[in-house]
Amino acid sequence: MTSPAGPPPTGGGDEQRRVRLLAVTACPTGIAHTYMAAEKLSQAAESRGIDMKVETQGSIGAENVLDDNDVRQADGVIVAADKDVDLSRFAGKRVLTVGVAEGIRHPERLIERVLSAPVHTGGGAPTAPASGGGKERSAGYRALMNGVSYMIPFVVVGGLLIAISLSLGGHTDPSGGLVIPKDSFWMDVNNIGVIGFTLMVPILSGYIAYAIGDRPALVPGMIGGWIANTGELYDSKAGAGFIGAIVTGFLAGYLVLWIKKVEVPKFVQPIMPIIVIPIVATTALGLFFIYVIGRPISWVFEHLTDWLGGMTGTSAVLLGAILGLMIAFDMGGPVNKTAFLFGAGLIATGNQTVMGMCATAIPVMPLGQGLATLLRRRLYSEQERETGFAALFMGCFGISEGAIPFAAARPAQVIPANMLGGTVAGAIAGVAGVEDAVPHGGPIVAVLGAVSGVPMLFVAVVIGSVVTALTTVALVDVSRRRGAPALAGAGAAVSEPVPVGAGVGGAMESAKSVAGVGSSGEAGEAGEVLSGHLTERTVRVRLEAVDKEAAIREMAGLLARGGRVVDADELVAAALRREEQGTTGLGEEIAIPHAKTDAVSAPVVGFARSDEGVEWDSPDGTKARLVFMIAVPEAAAGDEHLRILSLLSRRLMDAGFRERLLAAPDEAAVVEVLREVG
Repeated sequence: MTSPAGPPPTGGGDEQRRVRLLAVTACPTGIAHTYMAAEKLSQAAESRGIDMKVETQGSIGAENVLDDNDVRQADGVIVAADKDVDLSRFAGKRVLTVGVAEGIRHPERLIERVLSAPVHTGGGAPTAPASGGGKERSAGYRALMNGVSYMIPFVVVGGLLIAISLSLGGHTDPSGGLVIPKDSFWMDVNNIGVIGFTLMVPILSGYIAYAIGDRPALVPGMIGGWIANTGELYDSKAGAGFIGAIVTGFLAGYLVLWIKKVEVPKFVQPIMPIIVIPIVATTALGLFFIYVIGRPISWVFEHLTDWLGGMTGTSAVLLGAILGLMIAFDMGGPVNKTAFLFGAGLIATGNQTVMGMCATAIPVMPLGQGLATLLRRRLYSEQERETGFAALFMGCFGISEGAIPFAAARPAQVIPANMLGGTVAGAIAGVAGVEDAVPHGGPIVAVLGAVSGVPMLFVAVVIGSVVTALTTVALVDVSRRRGAPALAGAGAAVSEPVPVGAGVGGAMESAKSVAGVGSSGEAGEAGEVLSGHLTERTVRVRLEAVDKEAAIREMAGLLARGGRVVDADELVAAALRREEQGTTGLGEEIAIPHAKTDAVSAPVVGFARSDEGVEWDSPDGTKARLVFMIAVPEAAAGDEHLRILSLLSRRLMDAGFRERLLAAPDEAAVVEVLREVG
């Protein structure tokens, strides 16, 4: 339990009366800015005779972690972060929250401000500041990405288990349907997968709410998502799906924030976050969805079904295009289910053509999104590419939900692309008269013999998937160039509350590493430092480039001299993508561009010096004269390069060290100076 904040300590030389401050530094990638801000704050505190302990939340995990005793004795806490930091442990203390760039640029000012900062009352969401280094994502975007990152493993696990059970244990039944024998092993596997899919939507909703309203919002968010996905609760044959979950997640989060502002007696305050707020928010949100939102949804989709029924005598091309568009719109949501149930209901009447149109469109979305990650790998993070492989597998088995993580993260780009591909596939199936005798879709039903017109089904699926992939790539590329949000990539803040990295990619990232000493066979080379990652070959005392992009290209060429770069163009592209997340210009005439990419075979570090300086959007406005570039492969072993970067970032805060780097006459002298890093 923390002691309440009081007035700042005053007077006297007594050691016990010295001001004690804490700080937490963190940036989206958890690399250079994190450690430079920590060093700057520590230096500023030391120069003022103030005790300060700084916790760094970097890519190698939290270091110098603040414990309960530290918090109890602290007079104030500075949080200099561009990612979400849990503030609940600082309840009762003066807390100043700013961007990480402020910690680098104005550490003295922060130390002065924190002593009069407002007292943190607790119960607030982990919050990233509105300002900071680089392009800061909105609170809404971070919340959405938090939900997506937690949802991904449920989509992948549920989808793959269902796909495996269908492929190994399923068969077509003469009475209709793609079935797995009851009480069989594969039915148990299928049921486990169904549970994963069932939990997917409430997880998305719950963790969106959590990112906004902290733990009190988790229960109403999850229950709200369950209600949204359970159409029976509001007389609908199809629930609201992942779109409904996004709605309930934001409603729950902001409802909890509003309830927190209500003044209550002191004796009620301790039970507010664990009893009162969850109960009130869950009840209000649930009833609101059932009676206010749910019933109109039910009415709309009932009439939509009737409208589709009136179209069965019209052009097969038009009907196929409309059904394909609906199937692709929300991937298992109400629009998708309306089209699917319409097609499935007509099978019993002997009309199998409508189900054929639906079955053809069903796999287009996951196949198209998976294909997009293969066509333009540089537009996607490692987590997205891994999800793309899973989506390809799910698409083969008619599991359209495999595309949901992409649609939830980039709705403006992915949903239109999905709809276009689904429309094309459905229209082709309508023209070709593809028929499906079972209420399922995708190549799996053709393989199992439930489809007539198999060749045309595959033609339609391939064309639709290619259309989806190409459209997605084009829209994502355009949005990226315009600076639109993208799914959190390697090191980006999903969403990272976003406890970024949660989900499939997060688990894999934590297991993967990114350095290994001597793996390139150069461990014995003379003139190497930083555990062999930097050598005289990767040092240049004069950088010719005059702008950032040209400098990165020149640095990539410099790194290639070390023999560890296998694709220089991809290395440049990866480094430029990292710059879009936020500048790697750190101030003090320093820039450290970096990339995590398989364009390098082993970790490599380069250094170049610019006489005139390169404009790098640094927080203090200085041009970069000391440029380090770091590149590591996606799946190298260990985290040593991050530790080296931590040491390097801190060392660069020493003005004398920087002067020695600037004064070094040649590459060998630069390497000697860099030996001081350790």
